[in-house]
Amino acid sequence: MTVALVDYGSGNLHSARKAFERAAQEAGLSAASITVTNEPDIVRRADRIVLPGVGAFADCRAGLQGIDGMMEALEEGARERGRPFLGICVGMQLLATRGLEHETTPGFDWIGGEVVQIQPNDAALKVPHMGWNTLARRRVHPLLDGLTLGPSGLHAYFVHSYCFRADDPAAIVAESDYGGPLTAMIGRDNIAGVQFHPEKSQTLGLKLIANFLRWSP
Repeated sequence: MTVALVDYGSGNLHSARKAFERAAQEAGLSAASITVTNEPDIVRRADRIVLPGVGAFADCRAGLQGIDGMMEALEEGARERGRPFLGICVGMQLLATRGLEHETTPGFDWIGGEVVQIQPNDAALKVPHMGWNTLARRRVHPLLDGLTLGPSGLHAYFVHSYCFRADDPAAIVAESDYGGPLTAMIGRDNIAGVQFHPEKSQTLGLKLIANFLRWSP
């Protein structure tokens, strides 16, 4: 099994690769090959695709478009071949129709919605939303199998100022609370995205990654 972590200049690639390697080992999937790559052909042929993302929506989109053939490789691998796909942080946000961070930037439009600024109901809560939060499950999803969620459940690590506002509530798999509900995970068919950083989320993150490596949508 080959897993492509897409390198386009915007991601926590070292820690992400280490987390995927550890999760694969602990899950008994030592044969998994975890590759950080900026080569579209490798992404196109991969059994699983992971799109990390750190920074501004428009910058991340520009970084992907700056690699000749990468957008086409993502489209072919995830949409045409149906390979399991995981977007992380801005990598999840890029799945939306558009991002509204400073300017309007088109996203992939794989899952309808907009990426908008967080506006907590509590004025004491600062933006960015940074730190550990529990998750509220909104629907069953294989990537959350075996995870204890809810107020007394496992915690995930977030760092973001913008959030995914989905057109269809059915696309929301899990939410966190930060002065109101924020989309923590989205999913449709073979495509999933998490706003938090699984590579920094310890027990929850490693289990979610292992579930992704076993996922057969």
